[in-house]
Amino acid sequence: MNKILLIGPLSPPINGVSICNDKITSLKEIGFQVAHINTANVNFSEQLGVFSIKKTMVILKQYVYLYKIFGGNTIYITPGQTFFGVLKYLPFLLLSKILNKKIVLHIHGNYLKSEYENLQGLQKKIFKFTIKLASSGIVLSPSLKNNLTPFLKENDIYIVPNFVDEEIFNIQEKEIENKGFKTLKILFLSNLMTEKGILDLLDSLEILENKKVIYEAILAGNIDPEIKEVVLNKINSLNNTTYLGVVRGKQKKEILLNANVFVFPTYYKMEGQPISLLEAMGFGNIILTTNHAGISDIITKANGFFVKKKSPKDIADHLTMLSTTLSQYKNMSLNNHKYVKTQFSEKKFLSSLKKILAN
Repeated sequence: MNKILLIGPLSPPINGVSICNDKITSLKEIGFQVAHINTANVNFSEQLGVFSIKKTMVILKQYVYLYKIFGGNTIYITPGQTFFGVLKYLPFLLLSKILNKKIVLHIHGNYLKSEYENLQGLQKKIFKFTIKLASSGIVLSPSLKNNLTPFLKENDIYIVPNFVDEEIFNIQEKEIENKGFKTLKILFLSNLMTEKGILDLLDSLEILENKKVIYEAILAGNIDPEIKEVVLNKINSLNNTTYLGVVRGKQKKEILLNANVFVFPTYYKMEGQPISLLEAMGFGNIILTTNHAGISDIITKANGFFVKKKSPKDIADHLTMLSTTLSQYKNMSLNNHKYVKTQFSEKKFLSSLKKILAN
């Protein structure tokens, strides 16, 4: 039996990496033995890669579980993309290398190479040394492959796209066809962070209200504590916008199915291939997003529209246009649903991963 040791963050908090890592446990169902070392920081914050004593204490406690490496055949690691986000995995990687284990790094973003190029001197050498300990690497899409090319051979870098929850496969086409397309129903479902574009979206909704554009907006997800007061004040100043907090299960399904336009104006430096976009398309939503990181590998003009980064006006202009032409995009809604069901299933994700980990 292939024994996998997963080293990386599990939920909570909920994000793209933790969702994928949670799913790795499903490999047990197809003949793998899976153990894990959870490296999650339960205190949600936008300030990733910033050193703190508190974070250091959390990391040091995780090294107690180094002994688990002895029991694994393959060590599967999902590191961060900053210097400290990579460095904290060095003891795990070193011991795995000494024990001649197969080491697979799965990078869930598009910042690793940029961080490496920005580093200097000893930090740069340590960063490169750490990543080169890996046997192979995984990225989410073709345009993200260059994040690992400075460290690994081309044929040791694999592409495994993200996936959507199987709940989407229970949605019938008739439910998508019955979505309302008379009123603009906007949804933002992700962590409410500056770099995810939440402030830009809120400013664009203020523009809509000033222009008397009819809309409904739902926001859901964790709010970064650094901007919580600002975000809540902006939400409270809007007449047609509701914040629901963190949503799961039936409530999450309902808001995704009720919406018709999903707005995600991200410029998040750690962004890769957002699962939130795949989920939104799976539930038949028209997409408004930015051409950022690996997004253009999964979103084209067949799925929605690209908006300018950090531009509330451009978001508002696109939403204003959609408010009068929404019914013309019903086919886009249905096509988005079909596209995700055929291309981004959990089965495809686990099958691709199985081949890499068992190789």
